[in-house]
Amino acid sequence: MTATWVQGSPWRVTARYPVVLWHVHYVPAVIFQAERAISPTDGTVRWTVIDEDFVIHVESTAYLAGLRALDRSINTERVYASRLALYLSYCDKQGLDWRTPSVLVLSRFLHWLVAEPLPPRGPKASTTRYRSKGTANAVLTTVCEFLRFGAVHQWVPVEVAAQLSEPKFLKFVPAGFDTGEKGEFRTVQAKTVRFAVAQDGYEWLADDQLNRLLAVTTRARDRFLVSLLVCTGVRIGEALGLRREDMHFLARADCLGCQVTGAHVHVRRRMNPNGALAKSRFARSIPVTDLVVAHYADYQHERDLVSEAAASDMVFVNLFRPPLGRPMGYDNAKDLFNRLALRAGFTARPHMLRHSAATSWIRAGVDRDVVQHLLGHVSQSSMEPYLHPTDQDKRDAVERVAAGRAGAR
Repeated sequence: MTATWVQGSPWRVTARYPVVLWHVHYVPAVIFQAERAISPTDGTVRWTVIDEDFVIHVESTAYLAGLRALDRSINTERVYASRLALYLSYCDKQGLDWRTPSVLVLSRFLHWLVAEPLPPRGPKASTTRYRSKGTANAVLTTVCEFLRFGAVHQWVPVEVAAQLSEPKFLKFVPAGFDTGEKGEFRTVQAKTVRFAVAQDGYEWLADDQLNRLLAVTTRARDRFLVSLLVCTGVRIGEALGLRREDMHFLARADCLGCQVTGAHVHVRRRMNPNGALAKSRFARSIPVTDLVVAHYADYQHERDLVSEAAASDMVFVNLFRPPLGRPMGYDNAKDLFNRLALRAGFTARPHMLRHSAATSWIRAGVDRDVVQHLLGHVSQSSMEPYLHPTDQDKRDAVERVAAGRAGAR
């Protein structure tokens, strides 16, 4: 890892996560890259875009600062920084001005994203990987947002921003969509350049898989995290952002100034030292089961054995590898679920447990408004993906109709 102080800036940039641009002949050429900027005073982490000489790209870094002003998570900032570095590198290699791309240029960039091989994951990697069309759409969405931001600040011509979208009339609208008194909201601004991709179904785990996932956990902390996600359906960022004061595991919490009865957790949006951020701006409380409370008690015994963890108010902290006591981050959670999935023998990601919780609630007949509040969704339309039928539901429907026809003969 290399590090340098950026002249005229209070931030130190560490070169650790370069964005590598690969040509068709597999010759790597780093032009722009996303880097972490660490404050020398309080250790705060931010993301920026720099070139090969560690010179900050002012406009893209200002856009990332704008994301922070909107309380976007540090994970979002990191992903957007990588996407902008990719776009800026593409423009530089093609001899294009990033400020004035035409629709044709953006279309070529979109197709380049899926045609260009990704860097191999390791020296022994034998398969060539490519971006999906969905990923390419996400990259271009970030680029378009950046160009619109630039138009507001007069870095990008307004006519460039105007060509990024066009009016589209919605003939069909999702449930809960407000079309207006005279249907005026049916006309929306749609992206001019994008791939048409099929919507993938939400991945979720059946009850036996959830039980298997809990069974392969070997540490109390990990068992509590899995059981909490299964029970509450919180996002992984919301779980990692929990603090001890949010854990109300008493029959009554009057002594804590809380009027909610029964064991529950509070999910609040706030800045955390590990970058975890609740997506919803509205605080909510979610009841938990006795099993979750028991797993939390086991975790507290395990945590008490690590003296470095005592100073942290965060619920989930590092207990088994340095730096001990530091709040768990997104990377720690990803590594944990990769290990659990390997032991369990099937794919398991944190968000799949959220989908599993929502699916279980809906199948149990829980009112959709209640499920919406538990999940922290603002719009009712966000509930639609969780209404998917199981394979058994579809088979039962076919066999029920077939049996009726046979009886009518």
